[in-house]
Amino acid sequence: MTMAEKLCLSAAFIFFMTGLLTGVWKWVHIRRSSRASAPRYVDIAHRSSLLYSFAALLLGAFARLSVFPDWINSLSVVAALAFFALAIASYILHGILQDTSNQFRQPHLLGRFTLPSWVMTMSMVLLIFAEVVGTLIVGTGALIGIWGPEF
Repeated sequence: MTMAEKLCLSAAFIFFMTGLLTGVWKWVHIRRSSRASAPRYVDIAHRSSLLYSFAALLLGAFARLSVFPDWINSLSVVAALAFFALAIASYILHGILQDTSNQFRQPHLLGRFTLPSWVMTMSMVLLIFAEVVGTLIVGTGALIGIWGPEF
């Protein structure tokens, strides 16, 4: 098993366990709520963790089939996985702090702090770049592996 595959499988396990544990957290909120609902970012943390766990498995499958060297695949999956993890962490943080129902609404709140607009913009630009380019590289390597260099 390559390093890229190991990283993806490890991340999938961590993300899946986070999804299960945030599911318990969500259920506790639902049980205590008169509306039988959880705060928005508790729900988002739960769902995104589960979805990112399967995305990590998909990246691992791409890495397994990729014709690119393992160091390229590893860097590519680390870029995507790191931003998956940061997204989950931010959702959990907002769920704990109960500071917003929309992290993109201005002013951008993080607990009792207000973040400058450029921080959110740069965070999203970096996230988009890392997730899309990381996935594009390892996915392209997999498609070349499946279809051959004439792909």
